[in-house]
Amino acid sequence: MTLVSAVVGALIATASAALLDRSRWRREQDDRLVSARRALYSEYLTCLSQARNDFRSLARDQAMDVAERERSARDSFAPCYGVRYQMSITAAPSVFVASEDAFRRLRDVRDLAAAGTLAGDEAYSGGRAEYEAALEGLRDAMRLDLGADRELVVVR
Repeated sequence: MTLVSAVVGALIATASAALLDRSRWRREQDDRLVSARRALYSEYLTCLSQARNDFRSLARDQAMDVAERERSARDSFAPCYGVRYQMSITAAPSVFVASEDAFRRLRDVRDLAAAGTLAGDEAYSGGRAEYEAALEGLRDAMRLDLGADRELVVVR
């Protein structure tokens, strides 16, 4: 009976250790995923912001010729495509949907700036407002995915 008790105890201890290791591994995997997403989301927002600032400059420049304006607008937006593809495979589904909306709205702003639409024009202002609304939705989705809106619990 003592041998059976020892074997059962060893099995329970081994199973408990394996379960704890699995739980720890899963938690570490989740932490790595959140860190990777946080870095990617930051990179995407930075890329969109840089492009948006470039379009703002284009929309204020009345002297630039059409060909140069189009090239500049496309060059400013080009880096966003690579990060967009990364978002498609790494971001949470709700974040990806919001990122696509923001991307498309900013692409619309790019097209307006490339066509010579000036910052004071109603079309440009409307396009910018649509982009800003989409960007706000994207940031909200990112915060929710990363758990940034959770209340921190301080243990004393």
